[in-house]
Amino acid sequence: MNSRKVYADAESALRGVVRDGMTVMCGGFGVCGIPENLIAALHASGVRDLTVVSNNAGLDGVGLGLLLQARQIRKMISSYVGENKEFERQYLAGEVEIEFNPQGTMAERIRAGGAGIYGFFTKVGAGTQVAEGKETRTVEGETYVLEKGLVADVSLVKAWKGDTEGNLIYRKTARNFNPNMATAAQITVAEVEELVAPGTLDGDSIHTPGIFVHRIIQGVNYSKMIEKRTVRKREEGTRAVVA
Repeated sequence: MNSRKVYADAESALRGVVRDGMTVMCGGFGVCGIPENLIAALHASGVRDLTVVSNNAGLDGVGLGLLLQARQIRKMISSYVGENKEFERQYLAGEVEIEFNPQGTMAERIRAGGAGIYGFFTKVGAGTQVAEGKETRTVEGETYVLEKGLVADVSLVKAWKGDTEGNLIYRKTARNFNPNMATAAQITVAEVEELVAPGTLDGDSIHTPGIFVHRIIQGVNYSKMIEKRTVRKREEGTRAVVA
């Protein structure tokens, strides 16, 4: 599986591409589909003053929560921050800047950035704080807000399967923001649960073509965390059966 895109581990895959003050996109939704190995390597690199584009900041001490605790993040561009107490604390204390986006708007901003689209007009957020400081336009009696496309220096994405040429397949809801982010950075680094030889993947099933992926690693030691464990309450009068 020798390929110019394949790196031995997350640390080597980030070497030479991360630096202080850069903008990083990070795939995932909560702890679903997050690039665990790459986040850990970014944390270990010690880079600081990062602007991070991600739906949220993981959980306390998990995922991007590691970078928050180490004060490596200067600004988050996010849509939801409700599951991370440290994120909430830093925001209320003025220790981290947050640019809030409606979730669909953020997804479209990333897609637009990857497609080379400067911006787009949307009705979402018109007449609210979301529209403050932004250009608006009235069309057929409706107010629209100009939202600019997002691009990053580096995107960190997680896929289920990938080949050594960088073609990626995501699995179910773990796909989330990953495919759009893979297109919207100068350098995209991917980690996969299963790394295979070219030609192994079904071409019709590939979500991210390898042309967008510059570096790729085989991930290890995935925790498969459940963000919120929900179980059905036992019905009255039922008993467990032990064979």
